[in-house]
Amino acid sequence: MIESLNKRDKDMKKKGSKIRIILLSFFSLIMILIIMGVFFVKNYYEDQMEPLAKTNVKEINIEIPMGSSIIKIANILEENKLIKNELLFRINAKILGMDSNLKAGNYVLNNGMTPEEILQALQEGSIPKDTVKFTIPEGFELKEIAERLSNQGLVDKDRFDELVSNPLNFTDKFPFLSELTSDLNLEGYLYPDTYEIFVGSTEEEIIEKMLERFEEIYTPSIIEKADKLGMSLNEVITLASIIEREGMIDDERPLISAVFHNRIEKNMLLQSCATVQYLLGERKERLTFKDLEIDSQYNTYIYNGLPPGPIASPGRKSIEAAVNPADVDYFFFVANGDGSHTFSITYEEHMNAKNRN
Repeated sequence: MIESLNKRDKDMKKKGSKIRIILLSFFSLIMILIIMGVFFVKNYYEDQMEPLAKTNVKEINIEIPMGSSIIKIANILEENKLIKNELLFRINAKILGMDSNLKAGNYVLNNGMTPEEILQALQEGSIPKDTVKFTIPEGFELKEIAERLSNQGLVDKDRFDELVSNPLNFTDKFPFLSELTSDLNLEGYLYPDTYEIFVGSTEEEIIEKMLERFEEIYTPSIIEKADKLGMSLNEVITLASIIEREGMIDDERPLISAVFHNRIEKNMLLQSCATVQYLLGERKERLTFKDLEIDSQYNTYIYNGLPPGPIASPGRKSIEAAVNPADVDYFFFVANGDGSHTFSITYEEHMNAKNRN
């Protein structure tokens, strides 16, 4: 009996030793994993706090709007490829106590700066830099935009034309442009507005500023309405550009839009003089019968549907009208000579209105 008890004690001690060894091994493994994790996180954090570029460092102009939060600022810096990690930038700013008192303004930073150096610059405030303004009116064509910027000494016209000829030049920063087909250029997408730029801005920077404004105007609400109408981005801006060139009074734009939507639905020719003027390269007050016979997809007197692409840069009202046609049965309109139009349902009504003008 005593021998039996001794054997049991020995077995229990042996079993206890095994459990201790297993537990020690388990805790050792956990400690190793923790140490490795800490080492990995530390290395990753230090890497993300390094400058984005160590060679080929370049200056980048950015604007921090008034009232921007640290989240907005970090987003701007990441979009402009000045920092590697937006979240870690914010965490680092908090750790350093530099997440407040960041000043709005225009900055010239470079991608060789550390996040801490960038934070320091944003706390000190921007150094004033000479700026210049330019205005692009609604309804301007690409060639008119290029000519105006060139005449103001802001761009090299050949370089500008080369860049806007292919949307792929800007799809990395503006993914919405990837919806455009390879045969289109940036006609219609350089938003007409008044801009303030740094003196010496490159052609790329000027184009990007105009595309950024377009992206602000082309809101999720417009995208949603376009989807409901079964319209692509290119179709919306193409129609908007025609509305822009045909209309002069904002209240009439939804009516003009309705006419074109109604004609498309009935498979009628759009018969827009503006599209023919675009292919002619000039804006004639009256088109000849010869003009209306030109064989081009932009001639909406002989080809059904919308032309292949926009014919000008539409403003906000025309873009909104393209996806918000008025609920009317008009199929025709004629200019009254004072900027207004007379709208008609039947061809007979249209001809009567035309004869009156």
